[in-house]
Amino acid sequence: MNLRVVIASLVISFKSFYREKTTMFFTITFPILLILVFGTIFMDDDKLIFNLSMQDLDQTETSAMIAKGLADTGKFKITMVDPAIDAKQYAKNNKVNLVLVIPQGYAKAFAQYLQFGDPNAFVTITYVNDPGSSSVVEKMQILNMAFATMNQKLSAKTPFFKTEEVSIHTRKYRFIEFFIPGIIAMAVMTESLFGTVNVNTELRQKGIIRKLSTTPITRTDWILSNILYQFMLAVIATTAMLLVGYGVFDVKLQINAWLPLFIVLNVFTFVGIGMILTRIVKEAQSAAAAANAIAFPMMFLSGSFFPLEMMPGFLQTFAKMLPLYYVNEGLRASMVLHDNENALRYAVSIGIFATVVFILGIMATRWEEGGK
Repeated sequence: MNLRVVIASLVISFKSFYREKTTMFFTITFPILLILVFGTIFMDDDKLIFNLSMQDLDQTETSAMIAKGLADTGKFKITMVDPAIDAKQYAKNNKVNLVLVIPQGYAKAFAQYLQFGDPNAFVTITYVNDPGSSSVVEKMQILNMAFATMNQKLSAKTPFFKTEEVSIHTRKYRFIEFFIPGIIAMAVMTESLFGTVNVNTELRQKGIIRKLSTTPITRTDWILSNILYQFMLAVIATTAMLLVGYGVFDVKLQINAWLPLFIVLNVFTFVGIGMILTRIVKEAQSAAAAANAIAFPMMFLSGSFFPLEMMPGFLQTFAKMLPLYYVNEGLRASMVLHDNENALRYAVSIGIFATVVFILGIMATRWEEGGK
C-alpha cells in the first residue's frame, strides 16, 4: 500500500466534494436545516401548549372553574368566546379547529349531582371541531383525559361529564381531503422552481442562452414558452394526484375555476423566484442548492404536512409570510370548504406576490449573459 497515493486520492476526493455545491448541501447543510426545522416544531412536545377556544353558555362561577381546571393542566391557552356568538360560525371565521362549549344549566346540574347524587344529573360538553385538522384529534384526546380525571375526582358511580363532537362543516370531511390540496401546491412549487433553475443555469453555463439572442426567438417568447411548459407539467401532475385521490381514497373535492387559477399563480410565483435565483447564482450546482434551501423549509413550514398550530408562535408568523402557505390555504378553501370569499382573499395575496417576483424575474433574465 502506497500511503502517498492514498492521501493524494483522498485530497482529490475532498476537493471534488468542495466543488460540488449540491453534494455539500445535501451532505451537511440540508440535514442541519431539517434538524433545526423539525427540532423547533417538536421541541418539548410534551410541553406543547394548544390554543383552545371555550364558550361558556352557563356564565356562572361554577362553570368558570372548568376553564381554570383546563388551564391548570398546562396543555391549553384558553380564549373565551362570547356566548351570544354561534360557535360554528366563530370557528369558521377565526380559523379555529376546536371550540369547547359548556352548556347552559351546568351549575344547576353540578349542584344536583354533587349534593343529591342524582345519577340522571350530567352535562354534555360539546366539541365544535374541524375534523380535517390533524391537531384537533390530539386536542380532543387531551380534553377527554382531563374530563375523565374530573369524573374520577367526583368519586361517583356515574360520570358527570360527557362529551360529543359536532363538525363545523355541513358534511364530514376526512384528513386526506385536506392533505391532497397541500400536496398539489407543494408539487407544483417544486416542479416550477427546480425546473426553472435547472434549465436556465444549465443553458447559461453552456452558452445557449447567449446564442438564443442571435435567433428569431425573443426574450418574451422564451419566458412564455417556459411558463407554458411548467404549467402543462403542473396540470399533468395535478391530474395524476387527483385521479389517485378519487380512485384510491374516494375523496370528495370540488373542482372549479379556482384550481387552475391557483396553479397558474403558483407557477408564476416559483418560476419568477427561479429566474431570480439563476441571476444571482451563476453555477448550476449552487443554484440547485439555493433552490433546495428555499423549497424544503417552505414545504415543511407552510402547512403542507403539519398544521401551523403545532409550531411555535414565531414560526407561525414566519409561515404566513411564505407564498406556499397562501396557495395551500386557497386550494383548501376552494376545493374542500367551498369558501369562495377566503379563496379570493388568498388568490389576491399570492397574486400580488407572484406579480412582483415574476416582474423581477423577467428583469433578471438577460440574453447577453451566459457561458462561452
